[in-house]
Amino acid sequence: MITERAAPLLSTTDVRLHAGPDLLGQLSRLAAYVTRSGKVPLSRHPAWLTVLERGLRHVPYCLEVVTANQTRGLLPLAFVRSWLFGRFLVSLPYLNYGGVVADDDASAAQLVTAAAALADRLDVRFLELRNELPFPHALLGQATSAKVHMRLDLPDTADRLWKQIPAKVRSQVRKGQKGDFTVAWGGLDQLPEFYEVFSQNMRDLGTPVYGQGLFRNLLEQFPGRAELCIVRASSRAIGGALLLHGWGVTEVPSASTLRSFLPSCANMLMYWHLLARAVDRQQATFDFGRSSQDSSTYRFKKQWGACPHPAVWQYYLRQGGAGEMRPDNPKYQRLIRMWQRLPVSLTRWIGPRIVRGIP
Repeated sequence: MITERAAPLLSTTDVRLHAGPDLLGQLSRLAAYVTRSGKVPLSRHPAWLTVLERGLRHVPYCLEVVTANQTRGLLPLAFVRSWLFGRFLVSLPYLNYGGVVADDDASAAQLVTAAAALADRLDVRFLELRNELPFPHALLGQATSAKVHMRLDLPDTADRLWKQIPAKVRSQVRKGQKGDFTVAWGGLDQLPEFYEVFSQNMRDLGTPVYGQGLFRNLLEQFPGRAELCIVRASSRAIGGALLLHGWGVTEVPSASTLRSFLPSCANMLMYWHLLARAVDRQQATFDFGRSSQDSSTYRFKKQWGACPHPAVWQYYLRQGGAGEMRPDNPKYQRLIRMWQRLPVSLTRWIGPRIVRGIP
């Protein structure tokens, strides 16, 4: 049974669909379930549904399994709609993590079944669950594991971190330290500079950029856990990164350095500060994000000592194929080259309107 309101407490298993005002009222309770034990990245916090609603105008849903008045699992979902690409149900856009959080396989299976029913009701092209490990379910007929999570176990002090980093990387960090660079930390006060660098880097990569609203909303939603790092040359921002501090895990979902400053190792200096910041917060793991194996970003992360971990995204397909929306699809290569030639100011205006519709 799926309901869209707070259902009466039952002794049997109940699958509830929270949406609208009801969802807002449940977020703190659902967050307590997700963060109750173990290492949990901030990406797993259900309040991301609010961030995605405000920052990207996605419609948020959350499925919850309750047995005997106790939460046994949940699945946050964002309904993505675009006149250009169609309709999708995703857990969760922008983030590398998503999918089911459950106490047992039976609860997880109920959530997947209910999510597929919601996907049918919303008439989406596919349901996408951003899992780490595959979950066997008859409706999840396609999966991709081309990318991996790159993670580094952190020591308890910055000195020990420095000693465990390979000598070649230490040399590059020292080169960055000798440059005329300063490093600053902040939140909303640093957002314009971060976005200046980030949007230019996305243009250079040929990728539509997210709007500032996404970053503004996440910084407002997670004060003290989301912060920006800015690297400046004199008074000009030339590098920037977003850090998300969860419970034992720090993530860097977005980071950029202007290409002209890469030879000076400003990017290496920035990543050293990101890692040291996580150590200062007594985090156990630094998550560099996902990368395709043997890609340039994979090798960049691996040189710091990061190790690959599985990332298995599973799909309930209703129309077309999941690979049609991936940036490495050959049909998008001409568009990417065209995008790279556009003025940055134009991509900042057009990009957010496009990327919000890409799952």
